[in-house]
Amino acid sequence: MTGIITKMAFQSGGIVAFCRTAVAVLATASLAHAQPQHGIAMYGDPALPPDFVSLPYANADAPKGGRIVTAEVGGYDSLNPFILKGSVSWQLRYFVGETLMARSLDEPFTLYGLLAESIETGPNREWVEFTLRPEARFSDGSPVTIEDVMWSYETLGTIGHPRYLGFWTRVESMEQTGERSVRFTFNVEDRELALLAGMRPILKKAQWDGVNFADSTLDIVPITSSPYVIDRFDAGRSISLRRNPDYWGVDVPFQQGLHNFDEVRIEFFGDETAAFEAFKTLEVNTNREFNVARWESQYDFPAARNGDVVMSVLPHERPSGMTGFVMNTRRAQFADWRVRDALIHAFNFDFINEAMTGSAQPRITSYWSNSPLAMDHGPATGRVLEFLEPFAEDLIPGTIEGYTLPQGDGSERNRAGTATALAQMESAGWTVQNGVLRDEAGNPFTFEILLEQGSSENQAIIDMYTQALGRIGVTPRISTVDGAQYKERTDAYDFDMTFYRVAVSLSPGNEQYNYFGSDSAAQPGGRNTMGIASPAVDAMIDRLLTSESQDDFVAAVQALDRILTAGRYVIPIYQWNISRIAHARELRYPETLPIFGDWPGWQPDLWWYED
Repeated sequence: MTGIITKMAFQSGGIVAFCRTAVAVLATASLAHAQPQHGIAMYGDPALPPDFVSLPYANADAPKGGRIVTAEVGGYDSLNPFILKGSVSWQLRYFVGETLMARSLDEPFTLYGLLAESIETGPNREWVEFTLRPEARFSDGSPVTIEDVMWSYETLGTIGHPRYLGFWTRVESMEQTGERSVRFTFNVEDRELALLAGMRPILKKAQWDGVNFADSTLDIVPITSSPYVIDRFDAGRSISLRRNPDYWGVDVPFQQGLHNFDEVRIEFFGDETAAFEAFKTLEVNTNREFNVARWESQYDFPAARNGDVVMSVLPHERPSGMTGFVMNTRRAQFADWRVRDALIHAFNFDFINEAMTGSAQPRITSYWSNSPLAMDHGPATGRVLEFLEPFAEDLIPGTIEGYTLPQGDGSERNRAGTATALAQMESAGWTVQNGVLRDEAGNPFTFEILLEQGSSENQAIIDMYTQALGRIGVTPRISTVDGAQYKERTDAYDFDMTFYRVAVSLSPGNEQYNYFGSDSAAQPGGRNTMGIASPAVDAMIDRLLTSESQDDFVAAVQALDRILTAGRYVIPIYQWNISRIAHARELRYPETLPIFGDWPGWQPDLWWYED
């Protein structure tokens, strides 16, 4: 043993896990392998054999060259995506964060070797060991060493972005076991930790000697081993990444057919309108469209008519997740579930959906809607009921009895929803007095809706919502701020209501603690945006992580879905069960789509440029 770091603390956390729609694969877990393997699956064995030559959804013969240009609304003031400080392009960590293992988008949560040539686990996955590939190199040509790996894990786990902290607190020890091998031993029983251990970015330790890692902004470009390096940037306006011609991993099976563009460029715009105009002239050559009405009515511009732009509709098999407007329960007025229920009833979804999409998008009905893990909207029964009953006294009405989102009649006035909203507000101590909703002391009910500058769709939705709120005597304050201020405020939970989006998978795991766990509610920069701190939620997450049967796993997720949905924390809007991407005709993608379709790791990773 040449080095060891020991830790004793415990805190929940993790990352998003992925799983095939066939939830039955979760039924049983195969015994951990007693010898080094080429990959690892959460349940069962990896689908691809040790001698696989490429991913089944990749075009191994894709040509190299050309460039892809994407648009982001807002700006940036940092090039370090691994820390909390600063505003950074959301795409950047996917380009410069190479990891020991890489995730397949077409299997249950399964990883294959990337920087690591092999993985080995204990009989019960109480430890995991990785062996580095001897050829692994950073972009400056220096070798990736175990010292770099250990420094990266400790640094990210202590002063890195909060998304890395939870895993580190579950590591009992980290030790170098050979010239190219490192072992992590865990302090809790959790089969997922062996996979999460392979998913942390590896940075070059020497670059950060004498530097405050947590404070870096635009002054340092992180050195990594990834296929792309940051070539040029214009602060707040653009970032250009160049494919590294000396990339060490060109022969790694997982990378065959990936990372084909010579340049990936990110352009930043002040608002969605400017970004769309740039796409219409192909200054930006790919555009992901979330508004079906715009897709059907505003893509009749010259480049689309003459075939220079292709409109691709791509299916996927993912759960809906939750998208909408979240209420911050850390605020006194939103701590009462009746107030949250009233604001959901006042939100005239049917009218808004017609105005925004022509009623073409179905509404999200729960966090796992559009999947086998979704809650039943009727009364809880069976194992779901059994799991919830110990917490019955503390659960919000509807969790056990059954809960369904209100449905309007499609009219602008939404009389039934307005009436229910007023009744709920009255039960919570708020009544309309001289046209204004007030409490017994005469204080008006008001709150702030925080929006990020440039989000024209969200602004349009909130404009209609504001008119509806006026019918119950509420006039919210609308604050629109730039990207940096928006991030600063949301990281500090300095908002009443704001836009919210969380993706969930068919193999939920430790990441649920970060999204909804009590320990994350007060953690700055975390994902528990609504501030939920519920023993029942924590218990359901514990159950889904320790379930030994498919039935218990599904029941635990469905019970969690009930608690979250009936908790009325978010005003849901519409879901996207397909992806719509308009792109230059020269941009191509494989005919075989992974089950997660358009997802991180698919564009631009698998695309290529072809005249």
